[in-house]
Amino acid sequence: MTDHISNQTDSQENQQMGGQQKRYIQEACMGVLDRFMAALNAYDAGAMDATMHFPHLRFAGGQMKVYEAPGSNPMDLFYRLRTEDSWKYSRWDERELIQFNNKKAHYALSYTRYRDDDSVIGVYESLYILTLVEGVWGIQARSSFGP
Repeated sequence: MTDHISNQTDSQENQQMGGQQKRYIQEACMGVLDRFMAALNAYDAGAMDATMHFPHLRFAGGQMKVYEAPGSNPMDLFYRLRTEDSWKYSRWDERELIQFNNKKAHYALSYTRYRDDDSVIGVYESLYILTLVEGVWGIQARSSFGP
């Protein structure tokens, strides 16, 4: 019953915030997602860290990993993607704000990974949770159906 009451409260908060607040949250979060993807495609783990809040949770490939602090994101990420799949870059396909309040936003996402020759490696659906911490929006958790 508590969960139901909590959901009603969140829903009421959303209605009270109105369109202007929702647009602000969408713009802020989309900017974070754009910077995250740009950092990923630039093979820049430090810039990826700058878009995240820590501790950061990632659930993918059937495993849950917690990155406790900046710099704890596995540095072999880019090497593994390039050697295993000939990955060159990724691109967002869809980004939909599905739930939010003034401190947290849930995004249903899909993205495509591409090889050097622009052929598709795969299309993956994900859920990203962005939070507002000390006035800054960042990615707090990611759950992906991708590897």
